[in-house]
Amino acid sequence: MKFKFTLIILSLITFRLAAQQADTLKTENVSIHAQTTIINQNKTSFAAKYSGDNSLTTDAENQTSLTSTLYLGARLWKGASAFINPEIAGGSGLSGALGIAAATNGETFRIGDPAPKIYMARMFFTQTFALSNETTFQASDLNQLAGKLPTSYISLTLGKISISDFFDDNKFSHDPRTQFMSWGLMSNGAWDYPANTRGYTPSAVLEYVTPNNELRYAFSLIPKTANGSVMNWNVSKAGSHTLEYTHRYKIANQDGAVRLLGFFTTGNMGNYRQSIAQNPVNPTIQSVEKYGNTKYGFGINAEQNITNDLGCFFKASWNDGNNETWVFTEIDRSASAGLSMTGDRWKRKNDNVGLAVVVSGISKAHQDYLQAGGRGFMLGDGNLNYGLEQLAEIYYSFALTPAMSLSGTYQLVLNPGYNKDRQGPVNVFSARLHIRI
Repeated sequence: MKFKFTLIILSLITFRLAAQQADTLKTENVSIHAQTTIINQNKTSFAAKYSGDNSLTTDAENQTSLTSTLYLGARLWKGASAFINPEIAGGSGLSGALGIAAATNGETFRIGDPAPKIYMARMFFTQTFALSNETTFQASDLNQLAGKLPTSYISLTLGKISISDFFDDNKFSHDPRTQFMSWGLMSNGAWDYPANTRGYTPSAVLEYVTPNNELRYAFSLIPKTANGSVMNWNVSKAGSHTLEYTHRYKIANQDGAVRLLGFFTTGNMGNYRQSIAQNPVNPTIQSVEKYGNTKYGFGINAEQNITNDLGCFFKASWNDGNNETWVFTEIDRSASAGLSMTGDRWKRKNDNVGLAVVVSGISKAHQDYLQAGGRGFMLGDGNLNYGLEQLAEIYYSFALTPAMSLSGTYQLVLNPGYNKDRQGPVNVFSARLHIRI
């Protein structure tokens, strides 16, 4: 009861802070925005031949999560701005976000203590250099000041950010607070993107943007340990490079975009094969960790409006899968696709409905490691009868007000953790309240 009361109070605080914001002007020098998202998930029980330390529990479950974020921004001088985002998060994912590679709630983290905690999510500086005199109006939004923005520019961002704010974007499947919630749908699953346990990392991002083409590069810190919260500042031995090209176009006067992403990470990683060779039964990846090991991969991400109210997306990603997953989730191959529609046709223009599927897999070395009884930071049933993990998700978002929506979501999971001995199916039902001002 105390935790539920805390959720209500935090939501009201967020409303109050956002309500104090001044009326939107053509050019903002200061911006204040806020969001609160509360998600309750229920999982039905399912049968399995065995379970391990990192398995999704076979029992029925009910878990609640909360995030509440304050977005503060200020214009410093021409083309320069700074932002800070204090955030509070609490609650837990199903089974502590263990046992499903494409985990069901993108708002939860792999943290043992579910008690709400306040921390600084983002704190960064951006300088933009115009490449043309032509401008477009940029509306006030989260970490975005209202005002004129060059249509072509170069920008440099330095500070603590979420790297997924800049890369692997998708109009229809990217934000678990308003769209699909699965980890395998909000991002390309095989992109082991750099972040601390909560999803943020110090980075430098360089962007080149024109109306039809965009090129981005980032160097980011990675944690000292897999799924860790302490970042490794020894950049000569550890770090992650991300490069992405975006092309925007129109087909039959409908907007579309395709993104090509590559990443390369080096750090104190363990190798699956070496771990098995050292200990064929119950191998421990941490015992063979060493600097110089790497992980690299690629992704494609496409979005296309079909009509003014209907759009589709497709994503596919791959990484080499030789060394341990370090940050995001234990996925080495992934493909997803889906549809998203607004409620215009039934006179609910701010409503949204979506349907998507994601199929995930892992490398042969990763398979053999889990089969031998090894554990990653998300998976480890003690054995493995390998099969592709499959997740389908459908949601309906009902706009209560322009600033508040209530969503109902159903997810069906087969072979959680790639294990056909724990095939399921697993049924997950969710209710999500999102407030954004």
